[in-house]
Amino acid sequence: MIIPFIYFIFILSTIIQLLFWWGVFVQIAFYKESVTENKDEIPVTIIICAKNEEINLKKNLDRIINQTYRSFEVLVVDDHSTDNTWNVLMDFIKKNPYLRIIKNNNINSVGKKSALTTGILSAKYDTVLLTDADCQPQNEYWLKEMSNRLARNTDIVLGYGPYQMREGFLNKFLRFEAVMTAIQYFSFALAGMPYMGVGRNLMYKKKLFFETDGFTKHKHIASGDDDLFIQDVITKSNFNIALNEKTFMYSEPKLTWRSYYRQKLRHTTTGTSYKPWIQFFLGLFSLTHFLHYLGGAVLLFYGTKLVVLLILARMMSILIIHWFILKKLNESLLFKWIPILDICYIFYYIAILPSIVIGKNDRWT
Repeated sequence: MIIPFIYFIFILSTIIQLLFWWGVFVQIAFYKESVTENKDEIPVTIIICAKNEEINLKKNLDRIINQTYRSFEVLVVDDHSTDNTWNVLMDFIKKNPYLRIIKNNNINSVGKKSALTTGILSAKYDTVLLTDADCQPQNEYWLKEMSNRLARNTDIVLGYGPYQMREGFLNKFLRFEAVMTAIQYFSFALAGMPYMGVGRNLMYKKKLFFETDGFTKHKHIASGDDDLFIQDVITKSNFNIALNEKTFMYSEPKLTWRSYYRQKLRHTTTGTSYKPWIQFFLGLFSLTHFLHYLGGAVLLFYGTKLVVLLILARMMSILIIHWFILKKLNESLLFKWIPILDICYIFYYIAILPSIVIGKNDRWT
């Protein structure tokens, strides 16, 4: 009796997976951006919230400041740093006219939202572009290319934030996980169901912040300044996505599984606050991915051709779609690792599940 039930679950999960990949995610594979270069530069405030980031600021701030764009400022908010962050910023400001620095004076701040609120309220311009101190743009055209995607009827630009390439399997998995996250939020956005962006590469107009009273709706949650906020302000038509490699903002990857796991626990605590339909679709994709492999592993012992064919059908599907997406996201070197990484991803679901269910975190992120 149990085997027919497992067959049913396996077949249903595989069909749902194929529907996700060929019905939703394939959009990113063949998406062509339509970009109109702005004749007049839109003034932009780049906001970086820094807490004990002296090393990363020394490494990355010059790359962020030295853009071909000219109508901008870089505003760094020092959020109660206890290291040499402020002195490093003071050295930078002496030689960089585009840089402005302030301190977050809210002594009761929890998480990054307080510092970001201070930055947005202090921004000189009506458009803000958010990134982090440990991030480095692909090149000097990052700001220009992101701004070109802010058309007249666009209030939000969703950017991509990959990890820098390093040696080892952990780095490959981090880069793959970033790709999978991008596939989901970009694809759902193109399908008329936008729900998030990444705070290390996100542009929007300040009016959205004031229209929703900032982060007030989810101020009790330390994270959520990117996904929960965007979920509140994004519509089917007020955003654009940036998939040109000139718009990419690279982050420094974690070097140990322990530090990566802690980072993901912080990032996933907002999951229970997503809108019900978002939770449903993301949960359905994760669950069917897991059940496809679990059911397939059990049923392979019975050696049925149908099981083998369905496993191959899904694997060939994700390989074909990943081939085009990885080229678009400048991650082609990951292609040969896709079968292994796709299997490993089900253990990622298991590892982060407690954080999603509990949904509590008070750390700065």
